Amino acid sequence: MCGIVGYVGSREAFPIIIKGLQRLEYRGYDSAGVALYQNNAATVYKCKGKVSDLLAHTGSQNTVSTLGIGHTRWATHGVPDDINAHPHRSNSGRFTIIHNGIIENYAPLKAALTRKGYTFTSQTDTEVLVNFIEEIQKQTKAELAEAIRVALNEVVGAYAIVVIDSENPNQLVAARKGSPLVVGIGDNEFFLASDASPIVEYTKNVVYMNDGEVALLDRDGTMVIKHISSSKELTPYIQAIEIEIEALEKGGYEHYMLKEIHEQGKTLTDAMRGRIDPVAGWVKMGGLNEYRNRILNSDRFIIIACGTSWHSALIAEYLIEDLVRMPVEVEYASEFRYRNPIVGPKDVVIAISQSGETADTLAALELAKERGALTIGICNVVGSSIARMTHAGSYIHAGPEIGVASTKAFTTQLAGLFLLTL
Repeated sequence: MCGIVGYVGSREAFPIIIKGLQRLEYRGYDSAGVALYQNNAATVYKCKGKVSDLLAHTGSQNTVSTLGIGHTRWATHGVPDDINAHPHRSNSGRFTIIHNGIIENYAPLKAALTRKGYTFTSQTDTEVLVNFIEEIQKQTKAELAEAIRVALNEVVGAYAIVVIDSENPNQLVAARKGSPLVVGIGDNEFFLASDASPIVEYTKNVVYMNDGEVALLDRDGTMVIKHISSSKELTPYIQAIEIEIEALEKGGYEHYMLKEIHEQGKTLTDAMRGRIDPVAGWVKMGGLNEYRNRILNSDRFIIIACGTSWHSALIAEYLIEDLVRMPVEVEYASEFRYRNPIVGPKDVVIAISQSGETADTLAALELAKERGALTIGICNVVGSSIARMTHAGSYIHAGPEIGVASTKAFTTQLAGLFLLTL
């Protein structure tokens, strides 16, 4: 999964962006880049390789700026090279963009733009998107945020984007659908990132953007959020990050994965604390109480997940069928959404995700909700999309998991599923 970092305020943007990209390296990537607002334009530095290669590439170049965006890319459209790396600029050079996700209808958009005289240097869907935004802005003469809102109504796919307008040195505009994006709120400054790890060092106050939202962030402290379907301004929900900066460090271990293996005793305890009393013989999961009767009167459980979470779901299938005597189906979320599953109001759909942002699981959840199923989330990240989308659920309290091979998140998922079963 690609990584996004952005900053606008009074501090130097480049060190914040680089440190943020380093915190997102656990996601995996093949290239990195930054765009910095300098001298009435966006200066772009990008290259194939690691963030360390990007630092070597910038070398002694001028990186002084108080507004900038950064990106780590995992190739989807086009080979991993310097040209396809993000950020990308529009033909006029006015707009510069970073993008996570995939624009599914980029081919017809590109063909239409080509007929209008646009040219493309990369193989990416992202360059198509930034030029499409430019074309909409030319047609409507609107401000960037409004042009993005209009443009995204014609876009099919998933995205988290951040855009710089070279004619406005005080603003970043961000939007998301199906790919996570977090806004950190400081003192007349804003931070943007794919998750909270690059932000927690600077502020505890964040807004987790919802699907279909466009946010305008100004260095004067103004934040305006709208939905792509309406020009009406929305009220952002500001919440506090619970992560401590120490949780993002290695804590004396050589590798994050080794640290997380050794944390499992504590995280399993945290996952069960206050939820079970073997002596008194009770299990309580407060998030499920409101829907207790509906769960007990359901016809079956459907568990949707991907990757490691799918493996925990397979174990939950055995548990629930053995102890509850209810039928359980385990579905790979990416396949569930692309067929026509039989699901309705008598079903309980359980979504499992460490991040709470797994795109395929979110799409499957959306389908289940549309068909009237009760949805339950088992996830790790407080305030994540799955936590907000589901009717009820439970956090596993594993803390940040940086290691790619899941350890403590998997075992705490199992703890949560054991408690749910009981």
